[in-house]
Amino acid sequence: MEGRSEEQKRAVIEKVTAALVEVVGAPMESVRVIFTEIPKSHGCVAGTSAKNVGH
Repeated sequence: MEGRSEEQKRAVIEKVTAALVEVVGAPMESVRVIFTEIPKSHGCVAGTSAKNVGH
């Protein structure tokens, strides 16, 4: 999620929470959403650094 705005992250949290409540019947209070932000330089896409391919 590196590079995403706080507003975008909030929207993801809301939608993931709602989906888990609806689909698996999880109580909203028990849903946790955790973002692990990994720098683009620490990943690759199709053998090329994600930083270099713009992902």
